[in-house]
Amino acid sequence: MISLGCSKNAVDSEGIAGQLSKEGFEIEFDSQDQDFDYVLINTCGFIDKAKEESINTILDYVSFRKEQKKDFSIIVFGCLAQRYREDLEKEIPEIDKIFGIMQEKEIINYIRQNSTPIESTTRQLSTPKHYAYIKISEGCDRRCSFCAIPLIKGKHISRPIEEIVAEAKELVKQGVKELILIAQDTSYYGLDLYKERKLYDLLKELCKTDIHWIRLQYSYPNQFPEEILELMQSEKKICHYLDMPLQHYNNRILESMNRNITGEEVRSLIQRIRTKVPDIAFRTTLIVGYPSEKKTEYEELRDFVSEIKFDRMGAFTYSKEEGTKAGQMRDSVPMKEKQRRLDELTEIQQEISYELNQQKIGKIFEVLIDRQEGNFFVGRTQYDSPEVDNEVLIEKTQDVKLEIGEFYQIKITSAVDFDLYGELCEK
Repeated sequence: MISLGCSKNAVDSEGIAGQLSKEGFEIEFDSQDQDFDYVLINTCGFIDKAKEESINTILDYVSFRKEQKKDFSIIVFGCLAQRYREDLEKEIPEIDKIFGIMQEKEIINYIRQNSTPIESTTRQLSTPKHYAYIKISEGCDRRCSFCAIPLIKGKHISRPIEEIVAEAKELVKQGVKELILIAQDTSYYGLDLYKERKLYDLLKELCKTDIHWIRLQYSYPNQFPEEILELMQSEKKICHYLDMPLQHYNNRILESMNRNITGEEVRSLIQRIRTKVPDIAFRTTLIVGYPSEKKTEYEELRDFVSEIKFDRMGAFTYSKEEGTKAGQMRDSVPMKEKQRRLDELTEIQQEISYELNQQKIGKIFEVLIDRQEGNFFVGRTQYDSPEVDNEVLIEKTQDVKLEIGEFYQIKITSAVDFDLYGELCEK
């Protein structure tokens, strides 16, 4: 099972793997083993680099099968397959079967060669067993001009609170200690199903489970349900962490992006969030080189980043998406200039991260150990999400032997741009 793209794809892959495992199949994620009957490739079709990675992965397995004279089936599914099925069938006829999105049952039935009803599955995690992503909704009702997700995934569909809580309890039984809530837009949760936003209620119910950390990702700034900030302060299980892609700050660009919010409203929202949860780690994502973005408009964004000092930030150059409103606009910013702007923003954020990390030296944090790497145990604080944020490194010695998936009190002794170094205080 090869799962490309976002964590939402990973959850879909884990569901398929869990059911097939119950059916007697042995499933491995990203295995180095060269002996298998099927390779399932869950593709991403979001931006050019992700599409390229998906296509190259398919071609790699096509070539491997031919060169090594192997006999296995190549099954392709997910976002790229949903959007470009006809192109894939035409250009890569070696693919044995193509499925789109939300066709997990069809994929399982195809492999097991059986169409009897499928019961709800126990997921086979592709993550370390102590943390898991949990999808609270699918699709998106937003119509951001640059984004093809609504075209691929369709309208927002919330899962019932009871169903999510039941899945969370099952994950806890498997040893999961950190739940990471994901969706195309977690702040929209419940509007379709309950006719009002229900993220607060969902978080409240999840706090009743035996989970240690609950982390919230992918929130939208417009009409953000600020009541969850009070819950974040009162419920120790909810990490003081918020992932909110802002995309830009300039008003004209935000209007063209159809973000339904102004730069001034963004600034005010951040101030309110930081007032209500003073130690919150605020992560955002930004786009540079959007069609017609003027140098002065980019500089406004740049100065905003320098001033606000986001705890975590990801930035991307604009990538044209077919079928979107922005995709019909002239891509007026040269790639070289896009890259220059991206490099400048990245350098600014690197300096900010270094500055913020220096302030952590001497402080003690609860750290969850994710893995051992070389001579270090590598973990995270509640302020960091897996794979994308800062990590804490604790040197392995004769006296320091930590358990993966366990929490420890760690004192920070030094820091660099995106990593902290610490020593064990006590379990």
